[in-house]
Formats: sequence, structure tokens, C-alpha cells
Amino acid sequence: MATLAPISSLLLLLLLSSAVPAPASGFGTALDRSLMGVDLGKEKLSHLRFYWHDVVSGPKPTSVPVVPPPSNASATAFGFVNMIDNPLTLLPDIGSELVGRAQGLYSSASQEEVALLMIMNFAFVSGKYNGSGITVLGRNPVFHKVREMPVIAGTGLFRFARGYAQASTHTVDLKTHDAVVEYNVYVLHY
Repeated sequence: MATLAPISSLLLLLLLSSAVPAPASGFGTALDRSLMGVDLGKEKLSHLRFYWHDVVSGPKPTSVPVVPPPSNASATAFGFVNMIDNPLTLLPDIGSELVGRAQGLYSSASQEEVALLMIMNFAFVSGKYNGSGITVLGRNPVFHKVREMPVIAGTGLFRFARGYAQASTHTVDLKTHDAVVEYNVYVLHY
């Protein structure tokens, strides 16, 4: 009798799994938006403004090289990669209120001009957006006055996010190469 229990459980499992219809494609199916808490009439547009601090100098840098440029060293440092955990603050002063962290990486992706490939999550740590995040992935030609990069995703309050981020250099220390960049992010979300 004890040997029938595992067999009975297996048969019950098979019967229950066959009662749930499988997606037509085998791995995906259409969903009712209301099941995900998505109401098309409730989409919001938010504007976020903060300062991104790229600290490459000192005893506790927030941006560190993980791949140096190749030895043939182009004028654009083509090929280098930096990993970042940069503070995002309310004001240009790094000591002002911390609103989040930019976590990800940037790399020199152009041989013609200094243009970075930015791959980062803005992980917010204060206020209404605490625990939520926005993902930015795009090209950043650093010597342009205003650079625009797409917002491709979000988490928490920014689920289903899309939009764009505009970056403007606030200050650069030519001795240390530390930089402060103002970000204006416009994001549609539910």
C-alpha cells in the first residue's frame, strides 16, 4: 500500500497539469492587463531630476576600471570599461540628500569621438520611489551639451517604464577626472 502513494501522487499531478491549458507557443500566452494591475487609462508621466557623481579618484572611488583600453590606446580610450556604483543626489553637492545609486557600467564605444555606452540602473533609496528603479541603456557622447539616452525598463513603481534621460555635465575636475552630471529623466509608467 505504501508504494501506491507515490504513484497516486504522480497520477494526480499529471491530471492537474493537463487541466491547465498550455500556451499555444509552448512558452508564452496573452494576459489580461488587469491581472497585472495595468490600467491603460492610468499611465503616468514622471519627471525626475538628480545629480550623478562619477568619483574615479580618492580612497573610495564609485567608478572603477574593470577593462583598460587596449595598448594601442586610441584618443577616445576605445575599449575601456568602468563598473559604477555612483551616488545620485538631490543637489550637485555630493553631500546633499542621497536619492539613489546608479549601478552598472559604461564603456568607450567609439573610435571617432568620446562616446560612452551607458548600461545602468537608477536604484532609488528615498521618498516615494524608495525600492523602485529605472534602467537606462544608450549612447552618451560626453562632449555634447545635452545627451539623450532611452529608459528601457523599470521596477517597483516604474514597472513597464519607457522614456528618456537627458544628461548635462555640471562639473568635471580636470585633475581628478571626477564628474557631476545633471540627469533629467522623463518616464511613462503605471
